[in-house]
Amino acid sequence: MSIKENLLKIKASLPEGVTLVAVSKTKSPEEIMQAYEAGHRVFGENKIQEMTQKWEALPKDIAWHMIGHVQRNKVKYMAEYVSLIHGVDSLRLLKEIDKQAKKHARTIDCLLQVHIAEEDTKFGLSEQELEEMVSSETFLDMQNVRIKGLMGMATFTDDENQIRKEFKYLKLLYIGLKAKLDGIDTLSMGMSGDYQIAIEEGSTMVRIGSSIFGTRN
Repeated sequence: MSIKENLLKIKASLPEGVTLVAVSKTKSPEEIMQAYEAGHRVFGENKIQEMTQKWEALPKDIAWHMIGHVQRNKVKYMAEYVSLIHGVDSLRLLKEIDKQAKKHARTIDCLLQVHIAEEDTKFGLSEQELEEMVSSETFLDMQNVRIKGLMGMATFTDDENQIRKEFKYLKLLYIGLKAKLDGIDTLSMGMSGDYQIAIEEGSTMVRIGSSIFGTRN
């Protein structure tokens, strides 16, 4: 199957209202262009330098999503163009995004990342940290960031019940956030291995790489 065929097959399987982020990290501009020529415009990267090189080289109507862990000192490299930052896991990081967005006279859309997995390696806010963050004065004063919703990664396991439980939990937090803030419409959960479960549990955005582009280089 070609990249185009994989992409169209996955898109056809997604319900209406679910956005596909094609995870293009480690993939060449040529491979990304195959997906682009098939009509796709939303791509996800996990390294800011790599994403910036691709942004410079590829068509400007691509929406670049930063899906990896973000270091504060790298925010400035993507502030000019990034479309959505998935992994905002601290107030300090959000402040930096706000500051850099202001320099470019932009408002940058962000998702707050919640730690829902049982593994310690995953980043993210606890439920309590999320609550504290969105009610803090610092947060409410920010002018150049727009919180669109939540992102979370389930435990890497074959236990479907475990995955489902974690996604259900994130959905509940999402509903709570929606009641607090305006403009909340994005629940980013689900990757190549578990996106069907994520969609059943209310995901509005899935991040899929290997099922489109094949295994990583």
